[in-house]
Amino acid sequence: MKNFVCIACAILLCARPCPAMDGDSLKILFWNVENFFDYTDSGVNPSDAEFSSRGERRWTRKRFLTKCGVISKLIFWEAEGGEPADVVAFAELENARVLRLLRQETLLRKKGYGIVHYDSPDPRGIDVGLLYRYAAFREVSSAPAAIPDIATRDILVAQFVTAAGDSLALMVNHHPSKYGGDGTEARRSLALDRLLSLSDSLRLRGWTRQLAIGDFNEDARAELFDVLEGSFENLGRGCPDGSIRFDGQWQLIDNAFVSPGAFSRVEFKVLQAPFLLVRDNAHSGYKPFRTYSGPRYNGGVSDHLPVSVNLEF
Repeated sequence: MKNFVCIACAILLCARPCPAMDGDSLKILFWNVENFFDYTDSGVNPSDAEFSSRGERRWTRKRFLTKCGVISKLIFWEAEGGEPADVVAFAELENARVLRLLRQETLLRKKGYGIVHYDSPDPRGIDVGLLYRYAAFREVSSAPAAIPDIATRDILVAQFVTAAGDSLALMVNHHPSKYGGDGTEARRSLALDRLLSLSDSLRLRGWTRQLAIGDFNEDARAELFDVLEGSFENLGRGCPDGSIRFDGQWQLIDNAFVSPGAFSRVEFKVLQAPFLLVRDNAHSGYKPFRTYSGPRYNGGVSDHLPVSVNLEF
């Protein structure tokens, strides 16, 4: 498997973009959809058994499809009556089947989305993946990029050319969490180093327009991101909103980074859809509406809010 990943990355980084035209625009969403497992137990790991119709969570087909419906609703809500996002990237997916069912069992089936997904070495069996609209993009290449010495989610690297001929290298991230204490910062630092090396390799091959998006498990203002300066612009650093709420305080750990000067206009925002929020009974205000609170089923989607990036070329 390791050799396959290395070969895949080599092919990926050798692909070159096509000549670009002016005036193109793209919309990319990212959402950590928190334990988005299908409802069957394939016996792969304990989490797979837990999130199944007979498992501890009683994760049934009905509950799964309810979650699919709200995810689809958010995508159309964000579109405000226009065309939905060109890319919808996700974290905490169990497998490609989850994306296929999301596309098949909701109104997204009418919008012509393709799927990019690879299994990762994460011990809980969760990955990153994405949907992309065929009308907006041609996929040139894609591959998972492992983070050395860590059994965690791969960085998904996907290279696209738009219908107008513009190129974009997209890197979808879900960096190691803070669960486990202060020592986890070193793991996130390794993930950022890997992201930076991928960016450098892509740039050498002509892929100068880059977007790195995902759950970085650090607030956007953290000094840890200083290592990316010069290679990326931190879009979340000046954003006043948060994507998660912990002990009554919002934090922006779902973020995006773009190549400096590569786009004529860039807009980043947190999508605060009312149906994704619930009153925070322990503190004032609202918080993201989760699928579960401990073992109790709530009917929400995630403890994260989605974020969006609009790019103009």
